[in-house]
Amino acid sequence: MQGRVVIVTGAAKGIGRHASHTLAKAGAKVVLADADAERLHKTLGEVQKLGAEALAVPTDVRDEKDVRQLVFKVADRFGQIDALINDAGIVPHFNWGIPRWPRVRNLSYDFWNSVIQTNLGGTFLCSKYVVPFMEERRSGNIVNLWGGGRPENHGASPYVVSKDAIRTFTKFMAEEEREWNVCIVAFSPKQAIATEDAPEEARQRLPGPESLGNGFVLAVQAGMEMTGKTVEHRDGKLMAVD
Repeated sequence: MQGRVVIVTGAAKGIGRHASHTLAKAGAKVVLADADAERLHKTLGEVQKLGAEALAVPTDVRDEKDVRQLVFKVADRFGQIDALINDAGIVPHFNWGIPRWPRVRNLSYDFWNSVIQTNLGGTFLCSKYVVPFMEERRSGNIVNLWGGGRPENHGASPYVVSKDAIRTFTKFMAEEEREWNVCIVAFSPKQAIATEDAPEEARQRLPGPESLGNGFVLAVQAGMEMTGKTVEHRDGKLMAVD
């Protein structure tokens, strides 16, 4: 892990922030990307205090120009890109006790599109632009965040559709990149996570990002036997669940 260059989207808070911390502790060079510039730079300071070389790049993953600039800035700075964690996303935190999103009949197309473009479109764009640098070195890892949902969770349709599509995208892109030795997995947190933005009641009831342990450190080092699979962190190990 020492010296590997890892891009983390959605790094300003929550799971992305946790991933950035654990990667820094493992000796990685961490690139933090998020649309929230203020919180992003706060996380940058935390990562640097852990002793890691780090770079923060404010990025809207829905914007192809932003993503392209992010990737080329990293390549110019470090000369390589070893791994990408696609964490940026819009999530319906119903388990936090907050209001549900509208049902399909009342859902605006703009909101639907915002969720799809952030969760799925951002994963596509970031993967598209990093993979040529990985192919050049015939080595790399991409970790896509996946979280399931049930049909009875009314109001979650754009989120669940985006995440199921990410799982399918992972399988297809993994096969495309197999000959280039680029391992691509979908990472499942297994359950709802209460981040620092969750209400106090939810944070008392649900596990926080720290429950994911060193899962992302393991995921960005996964071998080709894992490519295309959905994985979970269990008992200090990375386990395939499909």
